[in-house]
Amino acid sequence: MNLETAIELFRQAVFNALALVSPILITTIVVGLAISLIQAVTSIQEQTLSFAPKLFAVGLVLVLSSGFLMTTLMEFTVNVYQRIPTIPF
Repeated sequence: MNLETAIELFRQAVFNALALVSPILITTIVVGLAISLIQAVTSIQEQTLSFAPKLFAVGLVLVLSSGFLMTTLMEFTVNVYQRIPTIPF
C-alpha cells in the first residue's frame, strides 16, 4: 500500500466518523444548552437534571437518523472492500 492510498483511506475514515457522530453531538450540545438555560432561569442547580432529556434526545436522533448513518457506513465499507484488490503490496 502506498502512502497516497493510506492517506486517502484515513481521510475518508475520519470524514465518515465526523459525519456519523455530528448529529449526536449537535443534539447533545443543543439539549444541554437549553437545559442549562432553563436551570439558570429557574435557579434549579441539580446536576443530574440534564441527563434524562439528553438521553431521550440522543435516542430520538439515533432512531430518526439511522438510515443516514447506516447508508454512510455501508458506502464507506463497500468502497474499502472494492479497493482491496487494487491496493499494491
